[in-house]
Amino acid sequence: MPERYEIIDHTADIAIRTSGSNLNQAFENAAYALFDTMCDASTVRPLKVKKVEIESEDMEQLLVDWLSRLLFICDVDDMLYSEFEVTITGTTLKATMKGEKLDADRHQLKTDIKAITYHMLEVNTDTNTVQVLFDI
Repeated sequence: MPERYEIIDHTADIAIRTSGSNLNQAFENAAYALFDTMCDASTVRPLKVKKVEIESEDMEQLLVDWLSRLLFICDVDDMLYSEFEVTITGTTLKATMKGEKLDADRHQLKTDIKAITYHMLEVNTDTNTVQVLFDI
């Protein structure tokens, strides 16, 4: 399977770039990168399903809102996710995520992400790529 994301050099935080066959897949891969930065996402089993819907003013804000919502759900519900199905229509995102409760014995936590930032933020609808910086 090809890499779902690439890490971009940054001095203090973690920046990632993802792409896909369409923008939906690029957003899915950004979500995977978020969780894979926090833990080894390949160890997260798709046991529980959660759906979200987000509406934003533009595509860049939609990406920040999407990843921020995932970070919030992770913090509040102690959930980790590894599978994402995203559908973007205009500036509305509907997603189904699959994951499981954080298990400190099984999930090795790597990096604590504090926030999703606007620095270096890019959404390119022509190439179906996104770029975002995680504040650690």
